[in-house]
Amino acid sequence: MRIGIDARFFGIKQKGLGRYTQKLIENLEKISDQEEVEYYIFLKKDNFHEYQPTNPRFRKVLADYQWYTFSEQLLFPFLLYRHRLDLVHFPHFNVPIGYGKKFIVTIHDLTLIHFPTVKNSTLHPIFYRLKFLMYKLVIRLAIWRAAAIIAISQFTKKDILDNYGQALENKIRVTYEASEDFCMLSSGGGGQILQKYGIIKPYLIYVGNAYPHKNLDRLVRSFALVGQEKKDLQLLLVGKNDYFYERLRHLVHSEKIKNILFLSDISDYELDVLFHNSLANVFPSLYEGFGLPPLEAMSKGVPVISSDHPCMREILGESAYFFDGKDVTSIAQAMKKIMTEADLRQTFIKKGYEQIKKYSWKKMARETWQVYLESATKYQR
Repeated sequence: MRIGIDARFFGIKQKGLGRYTQKLIENLEKISDQEEVEYYIFLKKDNFHEYQPTNPRFRKVLADYQWYTFSEQLLFPFLLYRHRLDLVHFPHFNVPIGYGKKFIVTIHDLTLIHFPTVKNSTLHPIFYRLKFLMYKLVIRLAIWRAAAIIAISQFTKKDILDNYGQALENKIRVTYEASEDFCMLSSGGGGQILQKYGIIKPYLIYVGNAYPHKNLDRLVRSFALVGQEKKDLQLLLVGKNDYFYERLRHLVHSEKIKNILFLSDISDYELDVLFHNSLANVFPSLYEGFGLPPLEAMSKGVPVISSDHPCMREILGESAYFFDGKDVTSIAQAMKKIMTEADLRQTFIKKGYEQIKKYSWKKMARETWQVYLESATKYQR
């Protein structure tokens, strides 16, 4: 059996999607011992050397087609056909319309469907509308043409069924993601890093992008309420400095909200330091398909306060303190509670360590392999 994996998103630079793709391939290498199975890993030029196979059954193939482009839709299929693949796994919805052989697709979330406003893009409204319609078509075709669909949570599975029909029930499989294995720092470590960024404890930390559904507008406004009483408290916002973070900076500046630090381009070690010395991780997102950042915070021994979005309830269970993400007062109250009650923080730290044990990249890879086996022998719609 010849299996292809679209790994053009491979690597940590591509955030959650890149990490999912990387961890899937790395763990498939560890569990794959069937001599009759060959894997073809399709990579872009800029991540081609980042992946080095450790299993002789895995082969790299250059597929330098940019995501969401005509070259991806029109040229990539010819490369896939050339390798005579029995099954292709697309880890994202951007399945080339021109590819007509058997494939499976991973749907991480339907953010694009639920948050289609121009606020999510820097494009002119007319061009964004055209792009949005094309995205909708590609997603719908990927879901309906796939031999199987992998959803990364029960919430995402339900979301797919609600939006594309209950008839898809039998071909959706849920495979959870996992948190990284982090090396914890010794207590009180990293003072030089804190000094470098002008950080004065105590502080709360958010890690992620600033897209509108991440709800950071309400986060900074709720922090302003807390800051009226806790004037020494800081809020760290860690993420790529892009259009959306610049817009958030403008909001913070225009409303004169103090003690908020914007950090970008920090190393993994620096992030570990920032997490370890924080009071808590705050995650106010209004929509997620899995919600990996809070689990990673828990793996570092950091208590989490999170929005009560159904997906976060599913993934975090009883290991986080939840608030109403649409209510600024509710977010502020959660911040106050987690920073003033030391026993509560310790309770959620312990619960967090137990919660992350439920998730494993190797388990995810095994379950994905089972989907490959099922799909390889199933008639494609």
